Amino acid sequence: MENIISVRELKKSFKNVHVLKGLSFDIPKGSIFALLGSNGAGKTTAVRILSTLSKPDGGSASICGFDVVRQADDVRGCISLTGQYAAVDEALTGRENLQLIGRLRRLPNVNQRADELLGIFKLEDAAKRQAATYSGGMRRRLDIAMSLMGTPQVIFLDEPTTGLDPQNRLAMWDMVKELAESGVTVFLTTQYLEEAEYLADNIAILHDGKIIAEGTLEELRKLFPPAKKEYIEIQPTLEEIFLKIIGGDN
Repeated sequence: MENIISVRELKKSFKNVHVLKGLSFDIPKGSIFALLGSNGAGKTTAVRILSTLSKPDGGSASICGFDVVRQADDVRGCISLTGQYAAVDEALTGRENLQLIGRLRRLPNVNQRADELLGIFKLEDAAKRQAATYSGGMRRRLDIAMSLMGTPQVIFLDEPTTGLDPQNRLAMWDMVKELAESGVTVFLTTQYLEEAEYLADNIAILHDGKIIAEGTLEELRKLFPPAKKEYIEIQPTLEEIFLKIIGGDN
């Protein structure tokens, strides 16, 4: 498959703290890629660089064939970013939030696209309510809907289910799956092991600024032999794999 994101030896430091120490990976078009790591591992820093909000100290990265530093405007034209906290205007209604983004992007048929997204994200009944009255799950759905007011080829979701209850988390997972099925490439950061296990086509484990393991779930499982219980071989879960790698038992 064609790679829509390519990263080579990406580095970033803040004063004397080396946050990223040489990240390299490729992401195929239309796939879900999960960057998995604990707090402080460097996930958000990587997203900020790839979304052109921050510049790397070394290495290179390209998205949709454009260099994230030299061709930042072109990169921004093909991506969308949903951060850790919902960036909605609480004084506006759900529909008005979508319409605002549409007008800023100078999109045709803003009202039609807003209504489509309200339907997709099951917000029609709340479309005329101020976002201040929305629950956490509704705000997160609106936030992602706002990211899709254009036609992004790549969407960055930085820990999108943090703070959501289990029901809203499952609903969000289904929406992420539907995004990928529609052809959008999803770059997901998460510290939830079950989230990466359920969603991702490929998983990269980020620890201390470096990717220490990468591949599909099955490829990661091959790093460790299955546990044998009587005559049944038990495949390791992603949590077990993560703990073994982070713990240095690899």
